[in-house]
Amino acid sequence: MSTITAERQAGASKGSPRLRKNALGFPQLLAQSVALISPTMTAVLIIPFAFGDAGDGTWFAYFFATIMLLFVVVGLNQFAKRSATTGSMYAYTARGLGAAAGVMSGWSLVWCYFFIGTAGLCGFALMSEQFVSALGIHGSVTPYVLWVISAAIGFVIAWKDVRLSAVLTLVLEALSVACILALSAVILFKHGFVVDTKQVELKGADLKSIDFAVVICIFSLVGFEAASTMGGEAKNPLRNVPRAVIWSLLLTGAFMVVMCYVEVLGAAHQHLSLGSLGAPLQTLSAAYGVSFFKIPVSLGGMVSFFALTLSCVNSGTRILLPLSKHGFVSSRLHKTHETNLTPHTGIGLYYVVLLCFVFFLHVVGTSPLTMFDDAGTLAAFGFLFAYYMITVAAPFYLRKLGELKPVNILMAVAGCVCLLVPLVGSFYPAPPWPVNIFPAMFVVFMLGGGAWLYALNRRAPGTLSAIEGSLESELQASVPSSDVEQGSRVGLAYPAIQPVTAGQQ
Repeated sequence: MSTITAERQAGASKGSPRLRKNALGFPQLLAQSVALISPTMTAVLIIPFAFGDAGDGTWFAYFFATIMLLFVVVGLNQFAKRSATTGSMYAYTARGLGAAAGVMSGWSLVWCYFFIGTAGLCGFALMSEQFVSALGIHGSVTPYVLWVISAAIGFVIAWKDVRLSAVLTLVLEALSVACILALSAVILFKHGFVVDTKQVELKGADLKSIDFAVVICIFSLVGFEAASTMGGEAKNPLRNVPRAVIWSLLLTGAFMVVMCYVEVLGAAHQHLSLGSLGAPLQTLSAAYGVSFFKIPVSLGGMVSFFALTLSCVNSGTRILLPLSKHGFVSSRLHKTHETNLTPHTGIGLYYVVLLCFVFFLHVVGTSPLTMFDDAGTLAAFGFLFAYYMITVAAPFYLRKLGELKPVNILMAVAGCVCLLVPLVGSFYPAPPWPVNIFPAMFVVFMLGGGAWLYALNRRAPGTLSAIEGSLESELQASVPSSDVEQGSRVGLAYPAIQPVTAGQQ
């Protein structure tokens, strides 16, 4: 028997590593998804880019993008309200479309969380520079030091306790958003409240310009699925996970709509060109005579980007757990800390690879801002793939349960059509170099994963069926006992995987 075969069989026969059960309530799960969406990131950096396309229709572009992604959430929650486990989107897609589709969906999410984590590190460095500048300190701190600080503190928190990670993420993002809303109130009411009729009437905005802006808006809103990766550690997951997924999208979508309106209004009143502002909130705070807001806004941006990377690492390692269990990645990642009950090996690996990646890019001359932009674009392709897979998987899953209705098919079709907007927008108009080769890079990554999965199944026949059986067992274990007995909620069609000994083929 080959070494790979033995490793695969050993991985398949392992039980799930111990994680801290019932550790995360609804607020912590909500924080996980909100932190990964990172509304602060949009407010402090992204809105000017969307304004460059949509102008006074920017708020409507974010509103429309939120509605579009709700179709994806509806499909995801068809699974989340029936079963939950660690790295749920991987298991969900496999439940609807088979093990191969599930593994590839999980593989794409590893890509997503890695590049969004990269953007988080770079955003932390960018906001740190603005924070130092706001304090009146001349000079700058090398980004290498800032990246190490963010990674080191994040590793300790993620390694120590998932509850600490979740609570800290919740507090940091809440403080950042509260500070931004306070500045928004100053902008809106300092000279008396006035309705911006140009924005309300979408003056100068047309379908084409809004269409291009929606691409940016959708990429600003991805990450709502992060709560589903923590299903194995959630309290009452069949209720709290789907609530966290949908509320994270609704709340952040509403926040972004409000911030678009505020920033466009504030810039217009001060005769500023919003599309040319690299730090819109800091500029507006000075323009409105409240320059002291530069310090808390910059500090809020720092902690928000720190929370973003922390959320990516937490989510990414929960995807690696089932992938390692099933032999797709090293079985060394299929373990948790004996005392802390966190996937410490995966957490350490994620942070080390992230640091090596940003260090390398900076050595070859790439600035943190360029890294931030490029990493966000690269991550978007992985999210689109995973969202397409879960949207298509939902009706197949419901059909297996005997619960498929015409409205479910309609919602899936609507979701797929909506996702065409950012997909087409990624290619037309043709982006400049090197962004134009980013889709090819993602395709190569996915083809590599597909080839590896094919090789595993060839060398150890039955790998895919073993993965499917293992996932079914985990999903079944997540369902209340009454539903398991009735067999009506997850529609299990495969027997639970049996332990495989080294001598069995």
